[in-house]
Amino acid sequence: MCGIVGVVGRSDASSMMLEALRRLEYRGYDSAGVATLHDGEIHRRRAVGKLAALAEKLEAEPLPGEIGVGHTRWATHGAPTEANAHPHSSERAAVVHNGIIENFRELRGELERKGYEFSTDTDTETILALITQKLEAGLAPFDAAREALKRLEGAFAICVIFRGANDLLFAARRGAPLAIGYGDDVMYVGSDAIALAPVTDRIAYLEEGDFAAVTRDGAQIFSADGVLANREVVEVSTATLSIDKGEHRHFMAKEIHEQPKVCRELIGAYTDADAKRFSAPTAEFDLAALKRLSIIGCGTAYYAGAVARYWFEGLARLPVDLDIASEFRYRDAPMDEDQAALFISQSGETADTLAALRHCRSAGQGILSVVNVGTSSIARESDLTLPTLAGPEIGVASTKAFTCQLGVLLALAAMVGRARGAVSESQEAALVQALESVPDAMREALELESIIAAIAAEVVRARDVLYLGRGAMFPLAMEGALKLKEISYLHAEGFASGE
Repeated sequence: MCGIVGVVGRSDASSMMLEALRRLEYRGYDSAGVATLHDGEIHRRRAVGKLAALAEKLEAEPLPGEIGVGHTRWATHGAPTEANAHPHSSERAAVVHNGIIENFRELRGELERKGYEFSTDTDTETILALITQKLEAGLAPFDAAREALKRLEGAFAICVIFRGANDLLFAARRGAPLAIGYGDDVMYVGSDAIALAPVTDRIAYLEEGDFAAVTRDGAQIFSADGVLANREVVEVSTATLSIDKGEHRHFMAKEIHEQPKVCRELIGAYTDADAKRFSAPTAEFDLAALKRLSIIGCGTAYYAGAVARYWFEGLARLPVDLDIASEFRYRDAPMDEDQAALFISQSGETADTLAALRHCRSAGQGILSVVNVGTSSIARESDLTLPTLAGPEIGVASTKAFTCQLGVLLALAAMVGRARGAVSESQEAALVQALESVPDAMREALELESIIAAIAAEVVRARDVLYLGRGAMFPLAMEGALKLKEISYLHAEGFASGE
C-alpha cells in the first residue's frame, strides 16, 4: 500500500513531491517523508501520521533542492515511528521502497558482521546499507545501486538519490509497479500514473525486473539482464485520473454512487444494442475450443471469478477451476494445451495474481485478463485484456470495480457460450436485455440509502453477521461479508445457504 515519488528537475522538489504524495493517500499509510539533494548533500524530513504533519514540518523547516524522493509508508517491518519512516538515508544515499525484501534478515546479519550499524527495524534499511557499502568500496552511484539490486530477493520497487549526484535518480521494480514520467527539463518517478497526473501525461511503465537511470534529460531503462530496453512512452489522459470526491464525504461513497453511470458505459462498450449481442475483442487462440478454464484472483476479484464460474459452466458449458492467486502455484495443478487462464485484478498489479499469471505463461497457457488499468503489468502480459472501464477506484474497499468486473465476465461467458453453440440467439438477446436493466436497478437501490442507513444502525450492535446465498448469490454473500469486515471490522462470514 506504500507510495513512491521522485523528481529530478530545476525547481523546488519537496513541494512537487508533497502534492504527488497527497494523490497517493488513498493507498493508506501511517507515516510519510521526503529527502532532497541540496549543494550535493542529502536533507530529509519525516513525520508519523497524516501528510498534514509532514506539511507542517516542511513549512517550519523548508527543504531546498531540485532532486528528491518521497514516500508514504504502511508499516510492515517495524512500528510506525519516525525512525522507521522513509526515506532511509546515510551520508551517501537516500532510499524509498515499496514491498518486501524477503532475505533482509540474512543480509542484515551479513552487514552487521562487517560493521554496519542499523538504526531502524525495517527491511528497507538493508537496501540502503548494501548501496552504501558499494559506494564506500568505490563504485559509482548507478553501479552501486545496480550491484545491490542483485542481492535482493522479494517483491519491491525502489528509488534512490545519491550524495554529490545532482542529476540522477535510480529506480527499479521487481513485483511492484513503478512508472517514469516525462516533463520539460524535469523527470518524475511514481508508484502509478495517478501520482504523476498533475505534472505530466507522458508515462513509461517499467517492466518486471527493469532498473533505470533517470536524469533531467530523460531515462535509460535496462531490462533485468542489464540490456538497454527503453520502454514505450505513452500518453495517459489526465481526465481519467481525477481523484476529486465531489459532493461526497469520502471516495467509497462517491464510487458506490458512480456505479449506474460506469455500468451503463461498460454495457455500451460490450454490447451491440441493435443486434442484442455481446461484443468484445477476441483472443488469438480459439476460446470455443477450450476444454477447461482456470479463473484466478485475490479477494474481491476472486469473488467476481466465483460468480463467473456459474456463468461459464451454466451458459457456456465450459468447466472452470477457481483459485485464490496466492495458493494457485502451490496447488501444482496440471495444465494442458487445450485450457486457458483468466486473471481478474482491479489494479492489474496484484503481486500474487501476477505471479500466478507468469506461472501459467511458463506452462504455455493462453492468458486472458479482466483489469481496470489497461497499462498495468497484468494487462501488458496477457494475450487478451478486457478492460472494466470503471475509472480510478480510490476507495480501498472495491465497489464499482467489482460490479464492472461482473459485467465484463457475463459478456465474456455469453460470447464463449455462443461460440460453443451453448447460447442461442434468443438467450443472448435476453441476457443483453437483462444487463441493460442493471443501471436503473442500481439507481433504485441507491435511492434506498436512508432505509439502508437505518438497518446499518441495527446491524452495528451485532457481534457476528452471517451472509447466506445459493448459486451465484453464494460468492456474493462472501463478498458482502468481506465488505463488512473491511469497513466496520465486525466479524462476518459468507455461507452457502444449504450449509
